[in-house]
Amino acid sequence: MDAQRLAREDFFENETFTDLDLQRGELGQKEFYRCTFQRCQLQESRWKESKLESCVFSDCDLSRAQLPSTGLRGVRFEGSKLMGIDWTPVSSNPEVEFDNCVLRYTSFVGLSLRKTAFLRCSALEANFFDLDLTEADFSGTDLTGSNFRGCNLTKADFSTAVGAFLDPAQNRLKGTHVPVETAVLLAQSLGMRVSGFNGDAGERPSRKKSR
Repeated sequence: MDAQRLAREDFFENETFTDLDLQRGELGQKEFYRCTFQRCQLQESRWKESKLESCVFSDCDLSRAQLPSTGLRGVRFEGSKLMGIDWTPVSSNPEVEFDNCVLRYTSFVGLSLRKTAFLRCSALEANFFDLDLTEADFSGTDLTGSNFRGCNLTKADFSTAVGAFLDPAQNRLKGTHVPVETAVLLAQSLGMRVSGFNGDAGERPSRKKSR
């Protein structure tokens, strides 16, 4: 599949797009079903009102892509750069999955992302506002500097996430799985000092092994 055909046509099914340079490309009002994008350069590409269903993006760069009214159903991102994307204007109830992706400086606002997987991602300084993240999975994801506000995190899994600060005054945390580090961060934010931890959450003082 070449870039010219991708720009010219509007409907694609069971297609594979490989090593295409579509930076700032206009990809709006197109439909993609069971398509795969591999190693494509899609920075600042525009997907207005496009529909993607059962598609995979593998080792692609979609940094600062624009997704207004973009329909996402069963879309998986693997090993891809998604920096600076505002996911807020996508069509309602997106179905997405992120595995080993760079999600730095991204924003998710006012969306239902129930059971969404954010696996082994780098999501530094990302914004998660007013979301339904019930049973979402953040396993292995670095959330250092990220903000969660107004989110339903019921039964969400942060047990192996790094740097997650979850304020129960601003989020619903019923049954939420968190690591010790997150509990320590919360305690320290309330002015408490946690025995066995120094100033940096998660760092334990060295102890001599008993003989």
